[in-house]
Amino acid sequence: MSTQNPADDALRPCPEALLEKAVQETRGRLKIFLGAAPGVGKTYEMLMSGRARRSDGDDVVIGLVETHGRKETEMLVEGFEIIPRTTVAYKGRPLEEMDLDAVLERRPQLALVDELAHTNAPGSRHPKRYLDVLELLEHGIDVYTTLNIQHIESLNDVVAQITRIRVRETVPDSVIDRADDVEIIDLTPEDLIRRLNEGKVYLPRTASRAVENYFSPGNLTALRELALRRTAQRVDQQLLSQMRQSAIEGPWAAGERILVCISEDPRSASLVRYAKRLADRLHAQWTAVYVEGRRNLQLDDGERSRIADALRLAQNLEGGAVTIPGGDRHISDDVIAYAQANNFTHIVIGKSRRSRWFEILHGSVVHELVRRAGNISVHVVAGSKETDIVAAAKTVETARLRRRPNWLAFGRSTLVVAAAIGVGLLLWPWIGVEHIALIFLTSVVAVAVWFGLLPSLYASVLSAASYNFFFTDPYHTFLISRPREVVSVVFFTIVAVIVSNVAARARAQTIAANARARTTESLYSFSRKLAGAGTLDDVLWASAHQMASMLKLRVVILLPENGTVAVRAGVPPDDTLVDADIAAARWAWEHNRAAGRGADTLPGARRLYLPLVTGKTPVGVVGLDGDREGPLLTPEQRRLLDALADQAAVAIERIQLVADVDRAKLAAAADKLRSALLTSLSHDLKTPLAAILGAAGTLRDYWNSLPEADRVDMLSTIVDESERLNRFIANLLDMSRIETGAMEPNASWQYLDDLVGSALRRAQKILSGHRTQVDIPSSLPALRLDPVLFEQVLFNLLDNAAKYAPPGTIIRLRAWEDGRWAIVQMLDEGPGIPQADLERIFDSFHRVSKRDHVLAGTGLGLSICKGFVEAMGGTITASNRTDRSGAVFTIRLPVPIDMPKLEDLG
Repeated sequence: MSTQNPADDALRPCPEALLEKAVQETRGRLKIFLGAAPGVGKTYEMLMSGRARRSDGDDVVIGLVETHGRKETEMLVEGFEIIPRTTVAYKGRPLEEMDLDAVLERRPQLALVDELAHTNAPGSRHPKRYLDVLELLEHGIDVYTTLNIQHIESLNDVVAQITRIRVRETVPDSVIDRADDVEIIDLTPEDLIRRLNEGKVYLPRTASRAVENYFSPGNLTALRELALRRTAQRVDQQLLSQMRQSAIEGPWAAGERILVCISEDPRSASLVRYAKRLADRLHAQWTAVYVEGRRNLQLDDGERSRIADALRLAQNLEGGAVTIPGGDRHISDDVIAYAQANNFTHIVIGKSRRSRWFEILHGSVVHELVRRAGNISVHVVAGSKETDIVAAAKTVETARLRRRPNWLAFGRSTLVVAAAIGVGLLLWPWIGVEHIALIFLTSVVAVAVWFGLLPSLYASVLSAASYNFFFTDPYHTFLISRPREVVSVVFFTIVAVIVSNVAARARAQTIAANARARTTESLYSFSRKLAGAGTLDDVLWASAHQMASMLKLRVVILLPENGTVAVRAGVPPDDTLVDADIAAARWAWEHNRAAGRGADTLPGARRLYLPLVTGKTPVGVVGLDGDREGPLLTPEQRRLLDALADQAAVAIERIQLVADVDRAKLAAAADKLRSALLTSLSHDLKTPLAAILGAAGTLRDYWNSLPEADRVDMLSTIVDESERLNRFIANLLDMSRIETGAMEPNASWQYLDDLVGSALRRAQKILSGHRTQVDIPSSLPALRLDPVLFEQVLFNLLDNAAKYAPPGTIIRLRAWEDGRWAIVQMLDEGPGIPQADLERIFDSFHRVSKRDHVLAGTGLGLSICKGFVEAMGGTITASNRTDRSGAVFTIRLPVPIDMPKLEDLG
């Protein structure tokens, strides 16, 4: 619920609207051609409008237009200056995008940019095309662009329900809201389907599938209605903004808007429901408003509770809920001013049940609204009190504030009047009796400001009696001998009462404004805390602490866990719940209603439990407990708790959604890993097995007929493929050890040249087609390494180099000492590593972009190298050679300070 001030009697331009207009004048104008579906002619209309601007002498260029091979569109493009597109390389393919820098440098008056929701290629300045358009606007360039209704962010779910297709490319609603013009391009479903069948939108085969799935008459009709409604909503916002900028007295009935007035009357809930039904019939927005005047302080707890419940009901029925402070005017003036300022066309109010004498003395809000509403339609609804009592039965009993007379304030008021008497007696000889009344009026004002209405009325009566007793003849009696002094005393009493009422009212309004300001500041501070909270525990503890401090109650927050609810935070900390409390908390969560102390359900619980709700879905439960007997919350506290609970529920849902996204990412990564593993198994396990089975079967069936050389060759094939299969299985086992954290190196003092020699001997067959060079100085110190793991690292690097480097090229392995580090480098003369793969080269199952042929391998070798090297305290990086083509793998290993002696190494 929000609190707003009504417009003044003399309407003046809204400062916010004027500021928005000033900002718009400094940037380019945005016009969106909005369509219900592809093929309705958005690009065609955009080009026609661009031609009209160019014929008017404006400088118009095409930033990017997609013709999709349509002849009519291609003909319209002719004659425009077209900014050449820029090419972005992605996964080895060139992608063309709008050259934003070229358009900015050209700086035309108008740029035509098609497909606002398009996602730019990776590596572009902005990830989305609408961000390119916003930058053009900030540089003062007008933009015409196109958009389909399914790409608007807020309508994404609705479109998915209609078409059963979720669109991934979306544009925030804020972009549409800041558009200067939105032109809807409308085409009936029959005409659009005919265009599809004629091949004017898609190719014939694609068009037939589109008609069967997406472009059905029902889907197109629903999308068409969405487009018309969204455009009407934007036009309504523009109309309201124009009225505020120009200080135009509303309403302008371009669209229906309903305002329902609520009060402490028991029929307020029925008025809210009537407004909801009326809004549904008119397809209009609606708001419930309460004018918080001076009478608000005189309301009892039941009346305050009814007001809070009515405002809450309006929110639950998807309407607005607004509280506006009343001024010194009649309530009807405040309502009409608010309605005119916000372009409401209908006002709903309950029929008055006041007596005729009351309306003569105090006026009638209903009559004043009808008389002063002007062009606004006023609905006077009788309502049904009996129906309202049943329908609006309370589920939680509210606490009653016991307002006890402040006798100390009355005593101090007596002292103030006594001081006025003393000052009057002291100054009487100099100022005369006719000015003594001003001293007493001053005391009455002071009492009203300090202590409120009742003490000030008491001071008024006491001052009038004192003025009569001390300063009118006969003195020191309450008799009055002269008629002139009778008139003085009577009018002094009247003025004193009026002044006390005015001053007390000003005091009450000041106190209420200060209380609202403190509450608003606390809620704002709370929202900032929640926005900065990064974990669920932070949100829960911040929410519990804020509720406890503002409500002066003990608070626990419970979240669903294993089919029930469990305490996750509490102020003061308390996680012990008796069975009655557990039952009440679970019932509140399952049924989305209050339970426990003071509620209709399970009232025997120690605490009151209220659901934390976002929309209609509970995300948790808050439990409240206090020291006083009976109900815990006053109506004002219940409204405050609702505001706090709403913010807490949204923050909890935000954290849970982030966790859901993270889990989805992990699941996607697991699916990707599983797919890569299955692909690798299907190739790298099946290929050697096929070779082994083929060679073994041939030897079995044709052993005697095969020459000796062929038998030896087939046996060699079996051995080589078995070794290859063994390496594959070993890699899988090693990767499993790394990912499970079971890798524990068995480190000992080792010399690098020994490990390099062992790895070269092991990789002799793999390197048979290459030349190798080794450059390891004898002065290199011994290192603490696991010889088995490090030899496997060298073997995997040699195997990788042999796969990618052409036969006959040199594979070089060198090492040197660099301060506290020993550097080992492996260099090959292959094609090198593509720039896009450098960051992912050590990922599991990652293979560089395919070229002319597919190389054997699992994509695990380099990932195992990284895991083994890091387990031994080192690092490994990949880069490309600068002197020629080829890859470079660099290993950095720490050199221990306490170097052993040579004889210690044996």
